[in-house]
Amino acid sequence: MEDTKQLHADTKKRGKAVAMLTLLLLGGGFAKLPTRAATSKAGAKEKQVATTQSKFFCNTKALTAGERARHKELTEKLLAIRKANLETEKGYEFQFSPKDISIKELAEWVVVESKCCPFFDFHIDLEQSGSLLCLRLTGEEGIKAFIRSEFSLR
Repeated sequence: MEDTKQLHADTKKRGKAVAMLTLLLLGGGFAKLPTRAATSKAGAKEKQVATTQSKFFCNTKALTAGERARHKELTEKLLAIRKANLETEKGYEFQFSPKDISIKELAEWVVVESKCCPFFDFHIDLEQSGSLLCLRLTGEEGIKAFIRSEFSLR
């Protein structure tokens, strides 16, 4: 009899958990769930960091194996040949020589990067009479820290 009561109680708890999980998934509630850092009494600054960090993450599963391989190749090339990194008000600008990389290759990188990191705003500019190719990455508040980390900037 005790075992039956315990089984019923466990089933009821699981049912509530499943119902809550379903509501969270259907309502997009995961983004609203507080993290341990956000619920601590450590202060508003810690809340902001926890919220900011959760906004930006790369979804590499958004890419096919072929896209991932090509994207890795292009990323390594971009990192190796960039002439300058400039911090801007809303992000960073990477400067390249069109002799080292084509607009087509840069655009190809942007298309794939936008699939796994849709939170970036991308800007490609050809400046100085075609002698400077620029890629600006911008986005919401907190994007600069993410860019610094991901692109090994100091």
